[in-house]
Amino acid sequence: MLIILPPSETKAFGGDGPTLNLASLSFPSLQENRENIVDVLRNYDVDEAMKALKISETLRPEAEENTKLLTGPTMPALYRYTGVLYDALDAKTLSEKAWDQLAIGSALFGVVRARDMIPFYRLSGGTKLDDATMKSRWGKSITQALEAENDFIIDLRSGTYQTLGKVKDAVTVRVENSEGKVISHFNKFYKGQLAREIADKDITSIDDIMDTPGFKFTEVNGKQLTMVV
Repeated sequence: MLIILPPSETKAFGGDGPTLNLASLSFPSLQENRENIVDVLRNYDVDEAMKALKISETLRPEAEENTKLLTGPTMPALYRYTGVLYDALDAKTLSEKAWDQLAIGSALFGVVRARDMIPFYRLSGGTKLDDATMKSRWGKSITQALEAENDFIIDLRSGTYQTLGKVKDAVTVRVENSEGKVISHFNKFYKGQLAREIADKDITSIDDIMDTPGFKFTEVNGKQLTMVV
């Protein structure tokens, strides 16, 4: 099983790992795309980057970090990403097996596994770099990399990141309240809770997910679940 989490806009600064080694990352078939996007992003000057990323002056330090993609420190991807989902996941308390079965979507790296060492960066799935969308930059490479895994995949990425590389047979999950209305902000929290609960399990079917204690699901079709909260 492989659970793919969405990335977060917020990330932890710093790290005590070595500088980025793209060749060491999981899903090596993504190497060429990663190199190209890293080169474009790190060579923007800070003002250009802020314009492309559509961020305010307050976030200038994050744009500055993009110039250090190949020189700054790294940390495991599961610690790099922060925010509501990752608070609910509580990575530091997860088992080794859970770490083995978690991956994270990324506009910069395509998809990485939990232990992959990555630097701080700022780049979202909706960004254009040199007028090229992230979807066009990634093409079919993420889809091909994930489908080559031959794992049962649970795709918890948001719509933007799913479009960067959809997985044909993956199970997706949406979060609704009892009235059938989509949950927005707390969507991430509930997905984090679900990922935490099932990450160290041997999930091989949509029925296994639906049997998870403490969660209520309705099956939309053989590939989509609605979590009712």
